[in-house]
Amino acid sequence: MLRYYTSESVTEGHPDKICDQISDAILDGIIGQDKNAKCACDVAVNTGLVLVMGEITCDGYVEMAKLARAVIKDIGYTDAAYGFDYNSCGMLVSVDEQSPDIAMGVLKSAEYREKGDIKDLTGAGDQGMMYGFACRETKELMPMPITLAHALTRRLAEVRKSGLIKYLRPDGKAQVTVAYENGVPKFVDTVVVAAQHSPDVTHEQIEADLYKHVVQTVIPGNMLTKETKVYINATGRFVTGGPAGDSGLTGRKIIVDTYGGYIPHGGGAFSGKDPTKVDRSAAYMARYICKNIVAADLADKCQMEIAYAIGRAHPVAVYIDSFGTSRYDNERLIKAVNSVFDLRPAGIIETLDLRRPIYQKTSNYGHFGRPGFSWENTDKAEALKRAVK
Repeated sequence: MLRYYTSESVTEGHPDKICDQISDAILDGIIGQDKNAKCACDVAVNTGLVLVMGEITCDGYVEMAKLARAVIKDIGYTDAAYGFDYNSCGMLVSVDEQSPDIAMGVLKSAEYREKGDIKDLTGAGDQGMMYGFACRETKELMPMPITLAHALTRRLAEVRKSGLIKYLRPDGKAQVTVAYENGVPKFVDTVVVAAQHSPDVTHEQIEADLYKHVVQTVIPGNMLTKETKVYINATGRFVTGGPAGDSGLTGRKIIVDTYGGYIPHGGGAFSGKDPTKVDRSAAYMARYICKNIVAADLADKCQMEIAYAIGRAHPVAVYIDSFGTSRYDNERLIKAVNSVFDLRPAGIIETLDLRRPIYQKTSNYGHFGRPGFSWENTDKAEALKRAVK
């Protein structure tokens, strides 16, 4: 019996992704000046308007409106004809300091106040549960549907920015449905692509160009079948896009940012948050651990859940599921993980070197399965092999 999994991705010109990028650009600007800054920056966009808001405490200053305009320009909103452009859009900035009640638990955790152990100093910036995952479906050790969806939207940006398809505009989406048999991807069942375009091009031209230069370029030939359904700009027209077509908000693409709905999601968004916010940093750590477990051949598929209480350093729960693909039981894998990895916020930050201005680069095309980020390294595989014995 076939099982179908669907995942979507969006381009950097999507309204929600504009907001994610601005939030993370501001975080980078702040953490580049003060590595211990506390930041929770949200952005909203609408036709002709950008609102930057949040709670930020730092020893430094960044021109947030200037950063926001630079991000919008780089995305490609450079013409008022698009309904939104970097030069003329309005800017509102409303930022306050982090709540002292939150800061109290982050700066000195409950365990530190009880025992005085410096290693327990940093408490979690919020409660919540975070998930990580890795599997052997792709070379990135990611689920195939989200990997292909991201590849399609990256390709949409490439053909637009290179001028290969000159009539494209920044907004766009893609969606991929993969058919699985006995847990193994068999073929791509459906591809959906939506790309914003200028008004002077026919739908037939768009379909032909995007199928040739995007779909066929990205989807492996062995995964396309005669029955694969391809829908390109299914309404027939996508001229009004970006913030002129829909409002946007930071953190509204959390499934796009992670595993495409292939596994559970704790609900916390990433962008605009400094690494004391475990919504972000613990999700990165969980991915790091799962990827190392799979890379160490301890499992073919691995999911991890970590849960925290605000103001406490140690997780309140840790769970690993190898879906029966490991010769070791889940409890043994958890014991090995706890012996190799420090799951306290300060330990995560140190292990993954998170007090750096790296975050704007994460805000497009998924936070996982891309090279260049510390949580994608597999440098703990050998240590896990030793620990599990």
